Amino acid sequence: MNTLILNVTGMRCMGCVNSVKNLVSALPGVASVEVDLASGRVEISHDPARADLPAIRQAIESGGFQVA
Repeated sequence: MNTLILNVTGMRCMGCVNSVKNLVSALPGVASVEVDLASGRVEISHDPARADLPAIRQAIESGGFQVA
C-alpha cells in the first residue's frame, strides 16, 4: 500500500468531506481515505497497481471538486 496526499479544493462542509471519501473509497485498491476539511488535505492509502493518481483525480473531479 502507498499513501497519496492531495490538496482538494471546493469542499465547504462535512457533506463535501463525505462525498470525497465515498468517491475515492469506491475505487478498487483504495484501503482508506482521510479528509481534513480545514486544510483541504486528503490522505489516501491505496494499491497503485489498482488505483493510480489519474483514476483518483477523476473520481474526485467527477464530484465537482478540484485536485490542486
